Amino acid sequence: MINFDFPYAYENKLYHTLAFENQARGYKLYKAVVDAGFTCPNIDGTKGTGGCIFCSGGSGYFTAAAETPIEDQIALELERLRKKDPEARAVAYFQAHTNTYAPVEVLQDRYERALRCEGICGLAIATRPDALAPEVLDYLKELSGRTLLTVELGLQTIHPRTAETIHRGCTLEEFMEAYKALKVRGVRVCVHMINSLPGETKQMMLETAAYVGQLRPAAVKIHMLHVIRGTQLEELYKAGKYRPMSLDEYVRLVCCQLELLPPETVIERLTGDGDKQTLVAPAWTKDKLRVLGSIDDLLYRWDTWQGRYFAARQDRMRDFLNAERRSAR
Repeated sequence: MINFDFPYAYENKLYHTLAFENQARGYKLYKAVVDAGFTCPNIDGTKGTGGCIFCSGGSGYFTAAAETPIEDQIALELERLRKKDPEARAVAYFQAHTNTYAPVEVLQDRYERALRCEGICGLAIATRPDALAPEVLDYLKELSGRTLLTVELGLQTIHPRTAETIHRGCTLEEFMEAYKALKVRGVRVCVHMINSLPGETKQMMLETAAYVGQLRPAAVKIHMLHVIRGTQLEELYKAGKYRPMSLDEYVRLVCCQLELLPPETVIERLTGDGDKQTLVAPAWTKDKLRVLGSIDDLLYRWDTWQGRYFAARQDRMRDFLNAERRSAR
């Protein structure tokens, strides 16, 4: 039974879903994925080459190639979405690579063209913390004043050793500088975290969630690390130097992470969508409904909810950071 002390319960979920936001808005808002042809400072040599060890040339599925005009990409995406929902409206989701990594004039051209498309109500812009020049930040502030805008900021982990291992090319200090710069300008921020990064323990992953929780971001995306064909991570996996989490491990971890996040933070994702054609491991991530259903079930069995331990006193930190405390349940 729903815990009615949790104010964001909707459709039997014990975490703050996008569905809750949609019903409050009065209509469902989808994402039309766009590849605007940007690169990344961790690919072009500015910060490094080859990208993060899990990078496979961008992330996500794209309806059309980057060479396709943005207007045509969005039209194809809306056609796909409207097969499920004839009234679908969407934000244009600039997802591939680093989508603020260009002169502000170029960004204005891409973003404004997307906003002029029929059916588009706003923008979601995925980027790195080290690719937000002052003039870009000011443009994002102006954009957020006239349209729905979310900047998706990749953190992944707070642990420096892990950042080096995954060839992140970006520090926690750079993340915090970017996060504060966006927040002070009133820009909605969604923070990305990745679970099961090489060398990380459950304790470390929970520490990342606790850190993010204290920032009180507008939204969070939690991802399971995918081993994708052709990446540096695949080489580690095949050499036996990397083992992904099992489904049970992942579900238990995510439920504990949700307890550490503030209830008002929207959970925009709890598991990633790996390309089934190139996914090497873990195979269980192909069944998204099973993953989400398992998380729902465990939250109910544990009688817990998002934010349960968010306001816990510091002297209780060790208690809720220890995921193994529930191993007997």
